[in-house]
Formats: sequence, structure tokens, C-alpha cells
Amino acid sequence: MELVLAIINAIAFLLIGYDKRMAIANKQRIAENTLLAFVAIGGTLGSGIAMLLFRHKTKKWAYLWKFWAIAILQVLVLYGLFHFGVISFNLLFTYFFRME
Repeated sequence: MELVLAIINAIAFLLIGYDKRMAIANKQRIAENTLLAFVAIGGTLGSGIAMLLFRHKTKKWAYLWKFWAIAILQVLVLYGLFHFGVISFNLLFTYFFRME
């Protein structure tokens, strides 16, 4: 699972960087819905870091509103999963720090 999330975040990072390059060159860009889809499926961290690093989409309020809405929704879902016992800290700890 962590490998899948790492790949999604890497792709989201690269897409933001590529879209910035295309914006500078006045060429066809990646659709905002595509960028936001990668945020929604788990690429929030990669996309957010790329936005800051490349200074891309940081002044587009319509995009930022959607980006932060997705990020907040993800945090609320995680909170709900913890709160209702679907996921526990022990389960996460053993999953991410298991000894092999």
C-alpha cells in the first residue's frame, strides 16, 4: 500500500512540474480535474510539495479551494476511521514498522 501511495505522490509531483513547464511555454496544459484527481486518490503530499517548489497554482483561488477541500476531507475521513475504531494506532504502527 505504501508503494502505491508513493507512486501516486510521485506522479502528482511530476504532473504539477510538467504543467508548470507547459504554462511557461504557453503550450497545452494538464486539465485541473486531472491534477485534482491525483490529489483525491492520495497524491496530496506530492502535489502540495510540487505546488510550493514550482510556485505553481499557488495564486489560483479556485484550484486552491478545491485542493484544500480534498485535503480536509481526507483528514476527516482518517479521523473518522480512527475515531470509530476501523483503524488503530497499533495497527498502523505494526503495518509501517514491521520487522521482516
